[in-house]
Amino acid sequence: MLLRFKCTGRLSVAGGCLLLACSTTPSNDVGRGGSSNTGGTAAAGTSAGGNSGSGGGGSSNAGSGTTAGTSGAGMTTGGAGASAGGTGGSAGGGAGTSGSGGSGGGSASKSKTTFFVTSDTSKTGNLGGVTAADKRCQDLATKAGIGDHTFHAYLSTENPPVNAKDRIGTGPWVNSNGVTLATSVAELHSGKIVGDPTLFIDENKMQIHGQWDGGTMVEHDILTGSKADGTVQTGVTCKDWTSAAAGDKGQVGHSDGMGPNKATTGTYTSWNSAHASGSCADTAQAGGAGRLYCFAID
Repeated sequence: MLLRFKCTGRLSVAGGCLLLACSTTPSNDVGRGGSSNTGGTAAAGTSAGGNSGSGGGGSSNAGSGTTAGTSGAGMTTGGAGASAGGTGGSAGGGAGTSGSGGSGGGSASKSKTTFFVTSDTSKTGNLGGVTAADKRCQDLATKAGIGDHTFHAYLSTENPPVNAKDRIGTGPWVNSNGVTLATSVAELHSGKIVGDPTLFIDENKMQIHGQWDGGTMVEHDILTGSKADGTVQTGVTCKDWTSAAAGDKGQVGHSDGMGPNKATTGTYTSWNSAHASGSCADTAQAGGAGRLYCFAID
């Protein structure tokens, strides 16, 4: 019979020597290649022993304590089915709390700019329809680094009838300088918001030439085809933005909110419905350049 020594784990000093109290206990059958426990990290001081299972290698806990092991990869000794435990504690096992993996990083927030006037222009009112106009907005947004939003052109159509206000999402909308234009569709069309050269700017933070700067280049007419309330203005949509005919017209708004000689009366102040353009054949005829308003719908 083999003898094993079981130490109590108590250390004392006597006469300059270290004494370790141990007792001998017989070992029982040794399992075949016992599996070791995973789990807690062993604390200072170890104790060995315990019965190993038979028939396929049972696992065993060492020590007689009841303290649960902490999470981690336990310190184990394989082969004989014994696992090392901490002082007064059981090794690993199911009592330990397993650690969880780190959570993934949060998703990046979208660009702040959700509204702009197009920096590019169109000689005529033939924009290729609203689908092409939307693409124009999206392409400019992508080039400016804000293409993580989906942009639509603020345009109304007659066939089928579609209101510009119903194409632009729910807001809020912020310009490229970080200034809020409006927080909702209702606010945008409340009449409280008027044309303003510092508010209605392009995707590159540039102001649009108009009456405000007193220059000879006036491009403040922005194509909309809409009434002030954002609904379609019949007969002035350049045939749903597919016409370059001299006899057709498109409704425009004033990005700077001013008329001739910087007038701020009547419809001159309207950002979306100031007057009809001179002609769909030439957007510059009445002070425009075929620019559009672009709104993020998300």
